[in-house]
Amino acid sequence: MDKDPSILIIDPKNIQKEYLKDLFRYKELFYFFCWRDTLVRYKQAIFGIAWALIRPILHMLVFTLVFSKVAKLSSNNVNYPLFVLAGMLPWQLFSNAIMDCSNSIINNSHLITKTYFPRMLIPGAQIIVHFTDFCVGTTVLLLALIFMGYGSLLSIIFFPIFIALTLILCLGCGLWLSALTVKYRDFKFIVPFLIQFGVFVSPVGYGTFSIPEKYQIFYFANPMVGIIDGCRWSLFGITYPGIAYSILFSIVINLSLLITGFRYFRKMETSFADGI
Repeated sequence: MDKDPSILIIDPKNIQKEYLKDLFRYKELFYFFCWRDTLVRYKQAIFGIAWALIRPILHMLVFTLVFSKVAKLSSNNVNYPLFVLAGMLPWQLFSNAIMDCSNSIINNSHLITKTYFPRMLIPGAQIIVHFTDFCVGTTVLLLALIFMGYGSLLSIIFFPIFIALTLILCLGCGLWLSALTVKYRDFKFIVPFLIQFGVFVSPVGYGTFSIPEKYQIFYFANPMVGIIDGCRWSLFGITYPGIAYSILFSIVINLSLLITGFRYFRKMETSFADGI
């Protein structure tokens, strides 16, 4: 007598759980990617990891000159270079991370086509590399705040929350862009343009309080606004009437980008080898 054929039921929820387990199982490979990309980043650089501090300081000086001395914008009674640096560090973490994330899958095509591992590790490693740079710059910023007498313990304990929000935004955008760039190579040219434009529509060299109140609701659609506002509030106590909405918008947008980015990346992941 013939046996009844076996029926295999595939539960999408279980597939997602297994994928998350794979991310953990391949953690040593993830550490290797982070180590490799950090070495490559500073290979044959005379100043090495000191560039993690040199770059934001140079940008800080330029922005201070343009927005403080030329445009005469206010920093809400905060030392202007420190005011700019507090916005520049999260912005550079975000901009550098998504620049490298967008090309990360293509740049690792030799691995994608030869072996299996969760492809999400590749853009994730790029974020960690730039987070290391961010930590170097932030350490110097915090030391400067202590030396100059800025900051309150009650507010500064919220600073890590805004760092976490920045990482969420980096990962969400990084997953979207790394997958989209495999399918549409135009993003190799679009992303650098958006970054150059984005620094001027984000409150890096100026404060959100400089934006007319009637336009601020539209300005909050930029998820970096709430992050930078939150960083400056936690470090300097800078606030304005719409800051709560700014941070709320950022939280909602960042989480939405992370969830949708994860889903889109997972959808496209199986076709990466063919697309490359």
